[in-house]
Amino acid sequence: MSLIRVLINGFRGRMGQESVKAVTEDQELDLVAQTDLGDNLIDTIREAQAQVVVDFTTAEVVMENAVTIIESGAKPVIGTSGLLPEQVKNLKDLCNKYNNGGVIVPNFAIGAVLMMKYAQDAAKYFPNAEVIEFHHDLKPDAPSGTAIKTANLLAESRKSIHKKIDEKEILPGARGAESQNIRIHSIRLPGLVAHQEVIFGGQSQTLKIRHDSIHRESFMPGVCIACKKVLHLKELFYGLEHLI
Repeated sequence: MSLIRVLINGFRGRMGQESVKAVTEDQELDLVAQTDLGDNLIDTIREAQAQVVVDFTTAEVVMENAVTIIESGAKPVIGTSGLLPEQVKNLKDLCNKYNNGGVIVPNFAIGAVLMMKYAQDAAKYFPNAEVIEFHHDLKPDAPSGTAIKTANLLAESRKSIHKKIDEKEILPGARGAESQNIRIHSIRLPGLVAHQEVIFGGQSQTLKIRHDSIHRESFMPGVCIACKKVLHLKELFYGLEHLI
């Protein structure tokens, strides 16, 4: 069986380094190249004959990188956060144009995928919910892609919400950001990696669903799954749940 030829873009970062290690150790994958900011991505894809390109770069360049990967014919596995909904739509359209497939993954941890699934199920019965996400202090974007996707899933599931009173923030931002009537709170502190909880409120009861990534190696099984499954995709998907 031929090994899947993988290029890691953003290999100098912490997620990139973990991905290099994981792909190297996986017996079905072949790490054929590593690139980072300033390298010529399109030339390297062609020279290495990469079939899959994993992108862990920055929000400033992820859109350009994704377009390059799709147009090259390689399969994109985008782990970089910061893509806006309209950008995701544009990338889906581009994949359709080139008859290519790929995946954008807000969170590669299997536990995080399950956390979102269970939260979506709970929203059918507990429509009032808020999302709190915790990340290390070097994460540049807020809220996280996982939190935004969670809010979208909750909004899809819930049927109605209790009428809210008119709120007044004594300090602007005290109630966090809002996406589809769901509050999202972002915490950035040293010592954290990636954590999220969804808190539901109901009549005389609350429910919390939480996931914690203690180390970045928790994301690597998902990265390897994506590298293998993406070869069979003919369109762009958003979320690891479509591959497992």
